[in-house]
Amino acid sequence: MAEEKFVFDSLQDCDTIKNFLEALIEGFEKHSIDLSTNGNEIHLEPQGLLNFTVKAKKKGTENKLSIKVTWKESTSVQASENAFLKVR
Repeated sequence: MAEEKFVFDSLQDCDTIKNFLEALIEGFEKHSIDLSTNGNEIHLEPQGLLNFTVKAKKKGTENKLSIKVTWKESTSVQASENAFLKVR
């Protein structure tokens, strides 16, 4: 199967990023996420158990927050019993 890739990189303010994250939440609720920019688009259907990774890093004045969600289209993986993430 051919690989499909989508990349979007830009400077945004906090409100714009918040709106994007809210749209992603709606997509996860509907199990359907469509991303598009400049003629490039991809359709994703998150279902079942998803692998969720959050990384944060500070180095001097540089800050980084990475959120990664991965899944396979058909899986029977069990949820991690001790998985807990607190965000304040």
